[in-house]
Amino acid sequence: MQTVNYENETSYGNLELLAQQVVEGFITGLHKSPFHGFSVEFAEHRQYNNGDNVKNIDWKLYAKTDKLYSKRFEEETNLRCQFVIDVSSSMYFPEPKNNKLTFAIQATASLMYLLKKQRDAFGLSLFAEEILLNSPAKSTTVHQKYLFTQLEDLLQK
Repeated sequence: MQTVNYENETSYGNLELLAQQVVEGFITGLHKSPFHGFSVEFAEHRQYNNGDNVKNIDWKLYAKTDKLYSKRFEEETNLRCQFVIDVSSSMYFPEPKNNKLTFAIQATASLMYLLKKQRDAFGLSLFAEEILLNSPAKSTTVHQKYLFTQLEDLLQK
């Protein structure tokens, strides 16, 4: 696992690269749902009961065992996340470069990168006295790059 050294750095460079380094090595599985239904993720076989949906019968297993089994799948859920960052002057404490705002931006970028890998939607809202940016939650690469650009612009201020 790669580690990122935050100390004694005056420039953080590409925020997307930093986010990738922070997230690299973590397990990025999809969100599991307590609900069962049809999905890509196969969960288990269970014995067929009268009234079960016929389309879920595993006919290949029936040919081998002469018993009816239903396929059961894990249903995946989609996460929609909205990041809200305070960009007021109080966020520039205690130092010009290593402050609360820098930490919030780096944490948000890392979480956005993780959510993008999981194909979840994310948006960003920036506010001080009023709302400065309010983007909808999307999971596209173009949207991610746009939000990284907005966050990098904040680091430059």
